[in-house]
Amino acid sequence: MIKSGITFLLLSFSIALWAQTTNNEVLNLNKPERVEWFRDLGFGLFVHFSFDSQLGIVISHSMVGASDDYLDRYINELPKTFNPKDFDANEIATLAKLAGMKYIVFTTKHHSGFCMWDTETTDFNITNTPYKKDLLEEYVEATREAGLAVGFYFSPEDFHFLHENGLEIRRTNINDIPQHIMDKYVELNELQTIELMAKYGDIDILFYDGGEGPLVEKCKQVAWELHPDVVITRGAMETPEQTLPGATLRDPWEACLTMGTQWAYKPANEAYKTGARLIDILVETRAKGGNQLLNIGPKPSGEVPEEQENLLREIAAWNFVNGEAIEATKPWIIPNEENIWFTWKPEEKTLYAILTKQTEWPRGERREFVLKSVNTTENTNVEVLGQSGKRVEYMPDINGTTFFKQEEDGLHISCVRAQRLYNNHKWNYPLVLKITNARPAFTPSVVVTEEAEIIQSGGTSYIQFNGKIIEQGDQENLKVCFQYRPRPEFIDELNSNEWTETKNLEIDDNFFMFRLPVKNQKITYQYRTVAKHPKATIYGNYRTISTNQ
Repeated sequence: MIKSGITFLLLSFSIALWAQTTNNEVLNLNKPERVEWFRDLGFGLFVHFSFDSQLGIVISHSMVGASDDYLDRYINELPKTFNPKDFDANEIATLAKLAGMKYIVFTTKHHSGFCMWDTETTDFNITNTPYKKDLLEEYVEATREAGLAVGFYFSPEDFHFLHENGLEIRRTNINDIPQHIMDKYVELNELQTIELMAKYGDIDILFYDGGEGPLVEKCKQVAWELHPDVVITRGAMETPEQTLPGATLRDPWEACLTMGTQWAYKPANEAYKTGARLIDILVETRAKGGNQLLNIGPKPSGEVPEEQENLLREIAAWNFVNGEAIEATKPWIIPNEENIWFTWKPEEKTLYAILTKQTEWPRGERREFVLKSVNTTENTNVEVLGQSGKRVEYMPDINGTTFFKQEEDGLHISCVRAQRLYNNHKWNYPLVLKITNARPAFTPSVVVTEEAEIIQSGGTSYIQFNGKIIEQGDQENLKVCFQYRPRPEFIDELNSNEWTETKNLEIDDNFFMFRLPVKNQKITYQYRTVAKHPKATIYGNYRTISTNQ
């Protein structure tokens, strides 16, 4: 129940905003200049932490479909042993900063409804545990002290509230909630949002997760009223989870992902991505114009698990050398040429070519690359980030200079991996080429993956994939096709790269299509458009279609 101790100021503000309620519109009052500020940050740390980390289980979701006995012990007993006495917000902020992260987003309240701050709205909060303190306050102070932007994750969906009001715990369908309870539900989230925005100074970023309609829209309205400069990510922009879009997106977006398979701490049977894989995902995210929010899940003691700390330090080593290719960059004319990904600083005319998935590259070895999308100018220079090019340690006969030459087929670059960063001389991470005063070699085409459809023809069922060329660019002899695959499992999508490609297709007034026969099986396909030109392969975004729709 909402405590009677809520201040008159907060109640008055809540009532005033309630009077301004509009339709079920998705509100977006993010200021354009603040969105650009956010996009330049590029890389952030997500922290999923709550009292159920004691069990090493999924955060919050075990409450859905749980027995009364389970819920009673979860709500009334489990908080009694939650004591994150080793939580060190300064250490987490320092580690994030080393890894090149510019902001942190912390779970103030997940779907369980358990609040990680000293709230007057419910007893289900961290001050009623052995810890007794406001952990959120520690996080905010340490994050600001480190010079990082402060972000709050907040779930308007509140399983504890549903349980207290005699409703079944499930993912919210507001149409099933009686109006008098819905009014209390909205008020609870309003008041909690007011507390969060009023108690901790200016909050830079908000991530709303769960809930629908007035549950989340009211929270957004309150937040923007109190802090007009706050940037709301989920709830106001695309926020793909555990995946990336298939193409560069022009609008702002932020991908969030785990190091392993679970958001909260998982003490056993966890499968972590490698540091190299996490760096590759970060590179692809920035090349496609997005931000990345990489998650950690502290142990119930508050400590960062050793495996997660090690991965952050692995990323930190790479970032210390190559961070300028990630921060405050924009997409290039195309995101990549196969395993070479691009980021771009247009004001400086500086291009970064990030060489991913290189096979074992011995230190001192010279390799050659051709960049088809890049032209030089008379003032162009090319260097490997982190290297002077003047010396290769213990190899006096090796010339570490980077050479380049513009040819008709592209920019030819010859470079050496010279710098020793590990004792064993190995470095299985991307090298980055910094190309100053670069310019595009062509204007790329733009293709869009349209909605597919199930059709019947001659007694056979087909999936008809549809695509469209919306910008031809200056590329003649364009060839188009589709790629498709059974949709990977949610957590595996980032790890899957197996596609089936159709034949090249005829283009009719910029449209093209392909029909795939389907049997009577139930399957969901992921598909995308592909446009091929001698100097570039362009992809459309992913879409899905199910044969059982």
